[in-house]
Amino acid sequence: MRRTALLALALAAAPALLSSQQSAPIDWNATRDETVRLMQEYFRINTTNPPGNELQTALWLKGVLEKEGFETQILDTVSLGAGRANFYARLKGNGSKKAIALVHHMDVVPATPSYWTQDPFGGQIVDGYIYGRGALDMKSEGIAHLMAMLLLKRSGVQLNRDIVFIGNADEELGSTGAIQFVEKHPDLLKDVEFLITEGGDNAVENGKLRYWGVGVAEKRTFWQSVTVKGTPSHGSRPTKQNPVPKLVRALAKIADYETPIHVTPGVAKYFRDIAPMYAGEQRRWLSDVATAVKNPRAKAWITNDVYWNAILRNTISLTGLQGSNKTNVIPPEATAKLDIRLLPDQDPAAFLATLKRIVNDSSVHFSTDLQPKTPLESPTETDLFRAIERAAHDRDPKAIVTTPMLTGATDRPTYRKLGIVTYGFDPFMTDAADAQKGVHGNDERISVQNAGFGVHFLYDILRYAQ
Repeated sequence: MRRTALLALALAAAPALLSSQQSAPIDWNATRDETVRLMQEYFRINTTNPPGNELQTALWLKGVLEKEGFETQILDTVSLGAGRANFYARLKGNGSKKAIALVHHMDVVPATPSYWTQDPFGGQIVDGYIYGRGALDMKSEGIAHLMAMLLLKRSGVQLNRDIVFIGNADEELGSTGAIQFVEKHPDLLKDVEFLITEGGDNAVENGKLRYWGVGVAEKRTFWQSVTVKGTPSHGSRPTKQNPVPKLVRALAKIADYETPIHVTPGVAKYFRDIAPMYAGEQRRWLSDVATAVKNPRAKAWITNDVYWNAILRNTISLTGLQGSNKTNVIPPEATAKLDIRLLPDQDPAAFLATLKRIVNDSSVHFSTDLQPKTPLESPTETDLFRAIERAAHDRDPKAIVTTPMLTGATDRPTYRKLGIVTYGFDPFMTDAADAQKGVHGNDERISVQNAGFGVHFLYDILRYAQ
């Protein structure tokens, strides 16, 4: 997709709004070019997890920031093994208000080059897009954080708040980097009031912004293994001790189970916020979604959207099956993997008890692979949320800023436990089609124009939050 006219217009229209405290105007075209160059370099560092190798990105960030006069720290993540690290830097303000932290993860998921049209670690620019693993999740946002902090320093804006920059290891495989950062270095976060990281879930379709999403809550990950044991034997002689049919019957019951709809307060607010984007009965339904889902026609329309469906109920995805590794062998056991995502106020033990009751077979065993994090929700009546709204309305006075729930998982709960107001926010106008295809998929990419837009947007947010 080429640059959209709307995005170009939004970038051009975003006002400089230079304060009297700012020593020099910013050349936004040059800033975009610098941002693109840094993104290319960052994408070329292969931090596929496993094994991660985030020490390489930490060393690269150290080099970039120390050239600009920053003091930095590379922090060990011992339990993750060699070649792993977290990264920390800080831009000092006058200390009259508490700090804002900008957090991204340096690791990325694997990429299979044969399925990509470009090298996933090449950082090539093709038709106005920068290709690379991490272009959306989330090395691009890390560079936006970096550039916004550099611009605040270079421009001489008077800062009432320190700006803290953090790069974490291992978000893609358990958030161990963030957990170790919080447990081993709480002193580096003791003055932080606000934190921005991934997970904002903006809605952009065909180049048109529908809303900016600020993530204040997320679903809880509750992974389960379902196992049935049996007696191994030759496949040519079927037996009732074959564990595979028992497992299949149990999984069929789970697949047929329709989890009940449950509307949380944050989700109700999200639907109310976006209701004006629709007309007629659809607007009415979204304005009061808890009532609407009692109407079969309204419920069918609302839950047909896979995202809306996922934020209205607990979900179960069957993601793995393992039996015998040979066709002619009845295995001693068969196992399935369930990716369960619970709404923030749901009890994991009660949900598991429901699944066991549905299966109703004592030979089917459940074991927890990943326990849910503590559910915490961040408030919206804050200086930072108002700064996001102000910067969004600079670009479009009619822009909707709302609070969609994240269906996936991030490091955010780790920081919320410290009492830090933590928002998931993506400053880029990434089209839904690109996001759906690229995040953990093939040909992950971000447009050159979007890279510049996101840095300008985030810079304004940080200024307004002072």
